Amino acid sequence: MEGICYIVAAGHIDKMTLDPGEHDFVIAADAGYMHLAALSAVADLVVGDFDSMPQKPNHPNIVVHPAEKDETDTILAMDEGLKRGYRTFVILGGLGGRLDHTLANIQALCYLAEKGARGFLLGCGTAVTAVKNGCLSFGGEKKGVISVFCCGDPARGVNLRGLKYELHDAVLRAAMPLGVSNEFTGADSTVTVGDGTLAVLWEESAADVIDNLRETCYSATNN
Repeated sequence: MEGICYIVAAGHIDKMTLDPGEHDFVIAADAGYMHLAALSAVADLVVGDFDSMPQKPNHPNIVVHPAEKDETDTILAMDEGLKRGYRTFVILGGLGGRLDHTLANIQALCYLAEKGARGFLLGCGTAVTAVKNGCLSFGGEKKGVISVFCCGDPARGVNLRGLKYELHDAVLRAAMPLGVSNEFTGADSTVTVGDGTLAVLWEESAADVIDNLRETCYSATNN
């Protein structure tokens, strides 16, 4: 499916206006529904158990799940987007606030990568994505800090090129944060992993990442 599936979660939301395109789809995940007005956005679908809201939203397209469940509301929203054929996801309201929720949302990015999709978790001046057996490319205009972490089993064949600290055919492990606090240099750069999954975090506003996604300025592939 062409377009972006936007998921609005209940955490911190940057001050911005969400302006989805014709082929985009907006899902409010549980109490993320209450952020829609601030984003000047309308949900196409509302998903969750709604145990953190005073009442269930009055929306024509709503999927209600039991409060006692294995999946997070964000994962349930991702499943709805995947069922509709979307392969690019933007998650707003998933950073900041409770640390366990932030970690769960980063794991949810890995869930998308396992499905052959790509998710971008945006907020608080930070962007996060997961790369599985693939590559993420940046243009030379990027500035600031970029960090790369192994998710799960050792990530092999890791190459960081065009960054201040380069790696060549390296192995990253979850127990050693070797990829933390790298920097863009003003050159085109890439993060590549041959076998495994990496979480990549860098400094960029949510609005700028969305603009770049719309213009397909990111070269991001999961094999």
